[in-house]
Amino acid sequence: MKKLTSNNFSTQKGFTLIELVVVIVILGILAATAAPKFIDLTGDARRSVMEGVQGSINSAVNLAHAKALVSNQTGATGSITIGSLSYAMVNGYPAALANSTDGLGVGSLLELDTDSDIEFTDAAPSVFTHKGTATGDVCTISYANAAGSETPPVITATLTDC
Repeated sequence: MKKLTSNNFSTQKGFTLIELVVVIVILGILAATAAPKFIDLTGDARRSVMEGVQGSINSAVNLAHAKALVSNQTGATGSITIGSLSYAMVNGYPAALANSTDGLGVGSLLELDTDSDIEFTDAAPSVFTHKGTATGDVCTISYANAAGSETPPVITATLTDC
């Protein structure tokens, strides 16, 4: 008895290599165009910017406090001079608000660009807000004056829904 072997490719079932490559390319194009719609990274970017601003505020406050200690300006009110500018101090820390008597407030210590995404509100408490958010109560950092010479100012970050 003779064994029958089939070498005929027409009886095999499956996809050709070209068909598989075409499907993979189409899936790649769809993934590249659809993924950015599902993965929105702007909120994370805004949050990172605000965390950087918070770090800048902390650094500026610490440097100004060190200058106030050296200048013996740790009383309830006072001022320090950095360069040609005068900055108002409250209990040895930068004041939240600028005043005509002692000088500029904490917002001026950061020297934010006018075209920056960060907006500063010189009110009590001082608030730094990211302009890219839909509402003003999210993605903010507030700065309140120091309660005493041994108590640093209160810096509160609200970074929800950036």
